[in-house]
Formats: sequence, structure tokens, C-alpha cells
Amino acid sequence: MEMKEVFRSFLDKIFQPPITFLDLAIEKLREVQLVTAQGLNIGSYFSIFGDLPTSWQLVISSILISTGLLGTLLIFRSVMRMYYSVKEGVKWW
Repeated sequence: MEMKEVFRSFLDKIFQPPITFLDLAIEKLREVQLVTAQGLNIGSYFSIFGDLPTSWQLVISSILISTGLLGTLLIFRSVMRMYYSVKEGVKWW
């Protein structure tokens, strides 16, 4: 054996376990990517409300819509409050 081959086999023995671990990690990440590419079906989570009568479904949908609207308004109010506080801070510089 030449010195080059001995050195190469020595390096392969040292770096083979981390390389196999990284190859396994890459394979698992590719599998995860394929699973998440399917998307989220929220209909399966809200299917319990499908058994309710129509009037109750309307009540629940209006509650969800109003909650979303109030959350949006709270975020808008927080952003505007921060905008005005920055505006006042810059004014006194």
C-alpha cells in the first residue's frame, strides 16, 4: 500500500460515522418535506360542528368570525399605538 492509500483509509475510518449520520439526517428531512407537502386539512378538526343543526353552525361561524375581527382590530390598535409612540419619541429628538 502506498502512503496515500493508508492516509485515505485512515481518514475514511475517522469521518465515516459522522458522514453516515448526516446522510441519515438528510434522508429523514426529505421524508418530512414530503409529509408536510400534503397540507393541513382543518376540515377534519371542525367536522364535529357539521353534526350540529344549521342554526348552531351559524352561531359558531359568527363567533369565529367575530373573534378573528376583534383580533385584527387589537393588532391594528397595537401597531398604531407603537407608531404614535415612535412618532412622539422622534419629535423630541
